[in-house]
Amino acid sequence: MYKPLIPLATSLLLVIASGAVNASEDDFSQPIKIGSNTQFIDGKNKTALYKEDVLITQGSLVIEADEVEVIASEGSGREIFIARGKPASYSQTLEDGTPVSAKANEIRYEVINRTISLSGNAELQQDTSKVQGDNITFDMITEQLLATGGAGENGEGRVTTVFTPESIRKASSKKEDKDSEDNQ
Repeated sequence: MYKPLIPLATSLLLVIASGAVNASEDDFSQPIKIGSNTQFIDGKNKTALYKEDVLITQGSLVIEADEVEVIASEGSGREIFIARGKPASYSQTLEDGTPVSAKANEIRYEVINRTISLSGNAELQQDTSKVQGDNITFDMITEQLLATGGAGENGEGRVTTVFTPESIRKASSKKEDKDSEDNQ
């Protein structure tokens, strides 16, 4: 179970009940590739630091960041990737073809647990829904999302969830398509 990073009184648990939020099993059987401008590897402590224009890919999973710390002390398949940026970003195509994307100051990807944890100005968007808060943890196996607000001016953090009606999304999509045609 997740332990909130701030007091329980300022947290919100939102369970995504639709079957659409399920990352492709194929992604997790793919190798994890990391590209960067510089890297430092500490073989003794089984850690690595990648800096400047870092790109991680695993199938359709993509993480982009200014720097990424990799902790591999638990062995292969149990790596933890900690991406930092202004913001760092994550995207993936779900099994049903729906894209999911997120951004935050820090993104923690735990390979064995198949979780993405976002902290600092966190935002996760999937289809017509968007969740914003200080911390968001998304479990790709159980399809659960835990979002917590930060300490606000009154000590009460807030989490915001926006559900866009299908009719608005379709109208917006048609307008984008028309604007794209007009610009060609």
